[in-house]
Order: sequence, then structure tokens, then C-alpha cells
Amino acid sequence: MPRSAATLSRPPARAPGGRAPGGRRPAPPPPPPRRPARRPAARPPDPRRRLRIGRVLLVAVLLLCTLKLVEVQGIRAGDLSADAARQRTTRQVVPAERGSILDRYGTPLAFSVEAKALVANPRRITADWNEPAVRSQPGSPTADQRKSAIALGMGRILGTDPGPIFQALTSDRSYVVLAPLVDPGAARQVREAFPEIAEEDRESRQYPAGDVAATVVGSAAWNMDRQKIRGSIGLESALDTTLAGTDGFRVVDTAEGSDAVIPGTTRAEQPAQAGRDVVLSLDTDLQYAVEQRLRDYTARVGARTGSAVVLDAHTGQVLSMANSGSFNPAAPGTPGSQLSNPSVTSPFEPGSVNKIVTMAAAVEAGVVRPEDVLTVPGSIRFADRTISDAWSHGTIHLTLNGVLGRSSNVGTLMTAQRVGPDRFASMLEALGIGTRTGIELPGESPGSVPAREDWSGSTFGNLPIGQGLSMTTLQMASMYQAVANDGVRVPPRIVEAEVGADGVRTPSPAPPGVRAMSPQTAHTMRDMLQSVTQDGHGGDRGTGPAAAMPGYPVAGKTGTAQQVDPGCGCYSQSNYWITFAGMFPAQDPRYVVALMLDRPPGGDSAAPLFHDIGAYLAQHGNVPVSTAPPRHVPLTLP
Repeated sequence: MPRSAATLSRPPARAPGGRAPGGRRPAPPPPPPRRPARRPAARPPDPRRRLRIGRVLLVAVLLLCTLKLVEVQGIRAGDLSADAARQRTTRQVVPAERGSILDRYGTPLAFSVEAKALVANPRRITADWNEPAVRSQPGSPTADQRKSAIALGMGRILGTDPGPIFQALTSDRSYVVLAPLVDPGAARQVREAFPEIAEEDRESRQYPAGDVAATVVGSAAWNMDRQKIRGSIGLESALDTTLAGTDGFRVVDTAEGSDAVIPGTTRAEQPAQAGRDVVLSLDTDLQYAVEQRLRDYTARVGARTGSAVVLDAHTGQVLSMANSGSFNPAAPGTPGSQLSNPSVTSPFEPGSVNKIVTMAAAVEAGVVRPEDVLTVPGSIRFADRTISDAWSHGTIHLTLNGVLGRSSNVGTLMTAQRVGPDRFASMLEALGIGTRTGIELPGESPGSVPAREDWSGSTFGNLPIGQGLSMTTLQMASMYQAVANDGVRVPPRIVEAEVGADGVRTPSPAPPGVRAMSPQTAHTMRDMLQSVTQDGHGGDRGTGPAAAMPGYPVAGKTGTAQQVDPGCGCYSQSNYWITFAGMFPAQDPRYVVALMLDRPPGGDSAAPLFHDIGAYLAQHGNVPVSTAPPRHVPLTLP
């Protein structure tokens, strides 16, 4: 068999030294191809091994679960149970019902009723609803259209302007109050019409008498922080603790993510203790009459302001406390409202009303008698000043009755010199001037009296005629109440009693009386004060006959006090406080009335206002008419 050329061919001859011809080393022959190694055949998996691994893992998992179960049900069982209870229980405050304020006859001046607040979350109000008015509009409804429909609907139901409601609903807040105090029936209508609106329990304070006695009663409103009504002005503030009562609580289970109470899940409960009702000594009818007469007279004479206080002559209880300005207690923030009570907060210089201090001290000390005659010059020198009477005159002869009845400054200071500063200061203190009466009303001013050690010669020239010291209208009434009550001053009070939820009435303790003067001195003072209101000819005419009432003897005193001019720091020649304080019937007084007018342009007397109020008091209180002839004593002698 012939060989192929490749088989028969020989390798080329190599040059000496192993090199191929031409000087190059020949390439080595390629290695022979390697045969792949044979892999051993794969063994089939052992199912028993997998089973063992699975069992180990299962045991480990079960062991972990067992340990966790022991921890949950054993070690931490109490803590977890308490956490769960806290998550599903809610402590709810049970607000106490606020007590009422009543007048002396049980007429309500302030009371509370159930109310609702309508609230919403504007962010959760969407356009997904079936409102025919919006469905009929072209295009898809929007959330603002829904909010507009809610505002219009609430406005119709509540009778309010829908504008503020819509403005609140379109705000970027999660909680808005749309209507703070709504009748429960109206709130139910709103919720039925608009499910997006929620309600909250509240209490609404009602003032059926409106602005009558508002500066005394004050105002109270819902407090969001305390979630109950809080007093802010007047007796509503001063007696807030008594009126508010004590809140209770209830611990209940609530649905998850909701405040809805699960029925029958009450865990603990403490009922609220309702506030106590407060009965005032005020007479609402009398209060209205005094306020009307005060405002009318103040406007007629052009005074800036005025105040009036009526006291029971024997008990010192306040029957009426009126101011020319007032406010609506349901809306105390209305512009032009007078929120303060000037009868107790605003002192003034009383003028000649204060002359009873000098006269009472003189009669008590026995240094002068009502019929004694004083030779009174036209002026008197006190330290560095000269003091004259309100009318020009030369030397005249006045009885002590005449000094008081004609309101002679010179005669009063001549009498004060006989009394002396110490006895005068003691009578001022006994009559309560310069100290608070302690009445239950807030913001009472003590007035002012210079300390005895600070008196100069000119001080004792001012105080006896009612300058250089100040008092409130209530203090002025209290001073005259001591004269009316046979010399015993009973500090005035306005709270007559408290009534608990059980209906038991607890009278307020009467403050102890202060003996300011003897009964004989008080009787003498009542006789002398009638000289002020007596009508006569010439020098026998008092300064206040306009206060007199036919059939009812009146004992009282007029007063005119110069106000300080802030420009010069001196007494003004045009601005005055006009005062009057008196009582009737003079022999056995039932009522004491004190009046103050601030800056009437003509300096008009307050005596006519006393007459108007006294005439109503006589009719309202069924005061018997006196058949005795009017008292008339000589005031000026030849």
C-alpha cells in the first residue's frame, strides 16, 4: 500500500548546532491532545439527610416560639395587658353644671343651658357626595363646591352668615370650630344634613336680664383649655370656684381609632358635683329702675359718667348698684362697652358729703350742739392757704344745723378745730374711709386717706371739707349707713346666700358691725341732715331741697369737689365731682342712697336724682307715708 506524501516526507535537514537551514531554530512540535478526565457518576440525594436538617430547623423555630410565648404570657403578661387596656380605654371628663346667679327674689340673672359646638376637619371634606345642586352643574364637582354647600346649608339652619363658615372650611387646618354654641336641635339638623360635621358638648351661659346689673354680675364663657365655662368679669369671676363646681370623670372602652364609647364598658366613674347657685341681695326691678334713672339724668346734665348705690339701712346689703355705662354679658367685647364697675373700683374726692365726719365727731365729743351759733367769717386761714365758702358773704351767724344745711366750708373748719385732728382721724377710720369694705366684688378700691403722721397744717384744712381724700360710691353709702343704723356700720355685702344641688339654702354670714358713733349721735345727725333738704326763704334754705319727697322726710348731704387739673397739678375751676348721699324716712331709715356724677358741665346737683330714685323706692318698698309736718329749723340767725 503506497504511503502518502506526508508520511513519506522527511524532516528538513538541520544545520550544525541544531538550527534549521537559514539559521533559525525549528518550532517545537505541538503537544499531543489531552483526553478529558472522566467524572465520577453523581450520587442521588439522601432524603434522610434533608429530613434531619428540616427537623432541626423546625425544633429551633418551635423553641423560639415557645420562649416568646413564655415571655408574652408569663414574664411580660402584666405590662402587655396594661398597655392593651390603655389603648382601648379612655378617661372622659364629666363637666360639672355651672350654678346660677339669682336676685333676692329668685329671678335668674345668669344660668347655663346645654349647647353644642359644630366642628369639622376641612382636609377630609371631599367632593364625593350626592348634592343635586352641584350634580346639575357642568363638569365634575369639587371639594370647594361641597364646602360651599355646607356653609350655605348651615347658614340656613342656624340663621347665620355662611361667609365665615366657608372661610373656615377652606382653611388648611385639621380642626375648625364652625359654630361655638348651637342649640342641640339645630346641631342635630346640621349633622343629619352634612355628615362631615361633628359636634362637641358644651355649655352656654345665658343672661336673661341683658345689660341690667351686668357690671355687677359680670360675664362667663366657654374655655377651650379647661373644657368648661370660666368667669372673666364681675361676680362670675370672683365666685368662679363656687359657681363652677367639681368635674367628674368616667373611664370607658372606645372603638379603635375613634372616640365612640363601646356600650357597657364603663370601668370607673365619679359623678360631677354641680356648682352652687348664688343668691344676691340685688332686686332686679329696683336695679333696672335705678339704672334707667341714672342714665337718663347723667345724659340730661351732660355728665361723663355716674354711679349709684342703694343699701338696706339696717343690714348693709346692696339692693342696687348701678353705673351709667354697661355691656352685653353675652358679647362683652363689643366696642364701647364698660366692663368695669366704677361703684367699687373708681374712687373720687367726695366734697361736702364728707362733712358728716366732722359733725359726727363734734357731736360725739360734745364740743358743740346742733343749735349752737357760730360766727362765721367769709374765709378762714389754714396754714398756707385761705379757704372760703361757695358763696360770697361777710361775717354771718350760722347754727351748727346751718353750717351743715348750707354747707359752709368756713363753719365746718371752725368746728373741725374744736374736734382736733386725732378725733377727726378716729371718726374717719370708724366710718371705713380709706379701707376696703370687703364686698364680694372684684377690684374694690380702698380709696385713700393720708396717714395721720403725714398730715400738715393744710391737710387738716382739706380733709374736713372732703378734699385731699378719696372714696368709692359704695364707701360713701356705707358711711351714711352707719348714721342710718344708729351708729353701727355694717360692711356692705351683695351675696345673700348659696344654694346647693340638694336645694338647701345657706345664708352668707353677716359681717360684724362696727360701732362708729353712739345711737344718740346718729339720731342727732339724722336730724341735722334734714336741714340740707329743707326748703325755706333766704338763709334758711338748705343746699338740697330738690331731694325732698312729700310724705317722706329725707336726711342727706350734697357735695361738690374740684377735680385735679393734670396740666397744672392744681384744682380745676371747671371740672367737679358732684355727690349726694342720704336716707329716708329720716326718723327710722329703710334705704340709704349714694350718688356720684363725673364732670357735669353746669355743676348740676345730684339731689334731683336722689328724689327720682327715692320716689321709686318708696312706692316699690311700700314705705308708709309720714303724716308729721316737715321739719324746719333755723339755719341763719340775724
